[in-house]
Amino acid sequence: MMRTDWRDHDWQLIHTAPQSPTLHMALDDVLTHEVGAGRRAPTLRIWEWAAPAVVIGRFQSLRNEVDGEAARRHGIEVVRRVSGGGAMFIEPGNTITYSIYAPQSLVKGLSFQEAYAFFDAWVLEALGELGIKAWYQPLNDITSEGGKIAGAAQVHRGGAVLHHVTMAYDIDAAKMLDVLRIGREKLSDKGTVSAAKRVDPLRSQTGLPREAVIERMVATFRRLHGLADDDLRADELLQAEALGQTKFSSPAWIADVT
Repeated sequence: MMRTDWRDHDWQLIHTAPQSPTLHMALDDVLTHEVGAGRRAPTLRIWEWAAPAVVIGRFQSLRNEVDGEAARRHGIEVVRRVSGGGAMFIEPGNTITYSIYAPQSLVKGLSFQEAYAFFDAWVLEALGELGIKAWYQPLNDITSEGGKIAGAAQVHRGGAVLHHVTMAYDIDAAKMLDVLRIGREKLSDKGTVSAAKRVDPLRSQTGLPREAVIERMVATFRRLHGLADDDLRADELLQAEALGQTKFSSPAWIADVT
C-alpha cells in the first residue's frame, strides 16, 4: 500500500442537526467502519450536541475520571467513545467537536505522534487565520499562548483511522471541575481560577460566535484538501441508532474500565 495524500481522496462533509451523546459515539464507530470498508469516502464530521455530556476515552477508568453524583446533579450524561485520550466536558454551544474518518494509507509509515500532527495541521492553519497562534503539543493537545484549546484522540482499525477532536469554545470551569475528578486533583492546590486558564476557550481568543469559528475551519479544510457537502446515509443512521441503544448505552460498555 502506497502512502496517499489529502488531495488523493474525495473528502465529504457531514454537519447535521444536534444529536444525542450516545448516537455520536455510535456514529464514530459506524463511519470509521464504513470508510475502512470502502463504502464511504473519507469524511469530516462536525458534531452538534443535543445534550451535555462527559465523554471518557476508551481506556479510562469511569470511577477515577467522573464524579457520578455531580454528573447526575447537573443532568450530564456520561458516555465512552471508541478512541483513546482523555475525558471531555461538553455543553451544547460551548464546544466544537469534529471527527475525521480517513483511510490508513493517509498516515502510512507515520508514528502516532506524526499522525496526530498531520491530522491537526489544517486546524492550526484555520486558527492562525482567526488570529490565534496555536501549535500541536504532543501527544494529543492543541495549545496556544492563552492555554490549551483542544484535545485529540485516535483509533486505527479495519483500514481506517478515526481522528477525533474536542475544542473548547466557552467553558463553565466550575461545573467542569465539579464533574471531572482528574481536573480537580490537578488543580486543587491552584484553585478554580487557574482551571479556567488551563483550558482557554476560543471565544475569548477570537471574539467570534461559535458558528463563525466552525465556518472558518470548514473553509480552510475545503481550500487545502477539497470538501463536498454530504449527509448521513439511511443505513449508517440505522446502524448507529441500533448501536446507540445497545452497546453505547449499556452500563457494561460505559463502566468497562472501572
